[in-house]
Amino acid sequence: MKNKEKAVVVFSGGQDSTTCLLWAKKKYNEVLAVSFDYGQRHKLELECAKKICDKMGVEHTILDMSLLNQLAPNSLTRMDIKVDENAPEAGTPNSFVDGRNLVFLTFVAIFAKQRGISDIITGVSQSDFSGYPDCRDQFIKSLNVTLNLAMDYEFDIITPLMWIDKEETWEMADKLGGFDLVRNETLTCYNGIIGEGCGNCPSCKLRKKGLEAYLEKKASLYS
Repeated sequence: MKNKEKAVVVFSGGQDSTTCLLWAKKKYNEVLAVSFDYGQRHKLELECAKKICDKMGVEHTILDMSLLNQLAPNSLTRMDIKVDENAPEAGTPNSFVDGRNLVFLTFVAIFAKQRGISDIITGVSQSDFSGYPDCRDQFIKSLNVTLNLAMDYEFDIITPLMWIDKEETWEMADKLGGFDLVRNETLTCYNGIIGEGCGNCPSCKLRKKGLEAYLEKKASLYS
């Protein structure tokens, strides 16, 4: 029997997934978080995820997905590959991990079904998707149908950030009471620096641009 009082969040410990975790805590009686060890360059990501879950009283599970590193070498898993600072003119950036969201969501679905949970929450966004094809709404809807058919189970992949940009994501975190947590304790930086990050990688630039826009908007409201 499916339990609609529970949900599972795909959780990296970054800005988007932490905002989704805050969102889920307001919507469900019980929230579980699942993170993945896929040989990422910065194991600190998993430490951040655990600390945030501990602080929020969320059951946290880390699944071994090291095979992904072997199959899809990229700048997020290999120290010898420098992260693209700008998006390429064609194709995906070298920080894109082929099949990552496909694999992660599939394993989270298996995890969820064993616990009678149907609602899976992920922080993908088509508004700020950095050229990653597996962050698009079309992909999520397609995978949702596939998982339902594959396991004869009615999953619901929920994407609270799908149609909002980083400025609106900061606003959501603030309204949920987690602005300082997201700003100071999450790890979004491709170079493994917590909080404000390195400031140079694409992820940091996107995060900073959104933060500045939100702070400017917030200041104008109270001026």
